[in-house]
Amino acid sequence: MTDHKPTRRDLMKPVQLLGLAFVAALFAGIVTLVSMGAFQARPADEIQRALVIGAIAAGVTFIVVLVSVALLLLAVDPAQVTKTVDRPLLLPKDDDTSAAPESPDGPEAPRG
Repeated sequence: MTDHKPTRRDLMKPVQLLGLAFVAALFAGIVTLVSMGAFQARPADEIQRALVIGAIAAGVTFIVVLVSVALLLLAVDPAQVTKTVDRPLLLPKDDDTSAAPESPDGPEAPRG
């Protein structure tokens, strides 16, 4: 296998970004239609109202997901994407173990 280091463009291509936003919009539109009873035997004006509100919900969700994921991708430093992480992220960068004071007798034994 080749040692190919992915770039930011490889990690999230524009088609994938649009696809993710479209799937989220489709989900929001279907949930809105089902919750408003568009697939039940109702008068035509109620079904039309449900379709309009479902389309609005899908459009708003598409735009919000698209902008949110695009902004989150901008927060990633491309140089950090190619680096391997070999330590816990929340620990300080210097792994100085001498900072923790120990008793002169060594580590304390558990009391029991």
